[in-house]
Amino acid sequence: MGQVLHGSATTTEAVRRAIQHSQESLRALAKRYGVDQKTVRKWRNRTSTADLPTGPREPRSTVLSPEEEAVIVAFRRHTLLPLDDCLYALQPTIPHLTRSSLHRCLQRHGISRLPEVEGDKEPKKKLVAGVSDRQGSL
Repeated sequence: MGQVLHGSATTTEAVRRAIQHSQESLRALAKRYGVDQKTVRKWRNRTSTADLPTGPREPRSTVLSPEEEAVIVAFRRHTLLPLDDCLYALQPTIPHLTRSSLHRCLQRHGISRLPEVEGDKEPKKKLVAGVSDRQGSL
């Protein structure tokens, strides 16, 4: 299994391990691995070679206020309308609401997918090997 590095990572786990176990100076290690001395110092002081989590601890909207998000979530849970219908119904109340910000809000709260309704769609048929529904249609 490969390593998962964030987009701005300048070192790999092997380089980090080498930095932690080396007795060379910060300057020499920084020059050898092509990184800043601050990076070398950071990895020397850590006990692990894994990246720390980045980004916000709790995702929140930069466009919608918490009150607006509460209105959106309550509306979706009450009506169970599809995304576009929710958008058109909520835009008079929240004029700056866009389809993408609505979708991101619903995803954050775990309600972006509507629940499956019994009898809404035909049940899927199992595919039987070697048998075609269109025998002889060629």
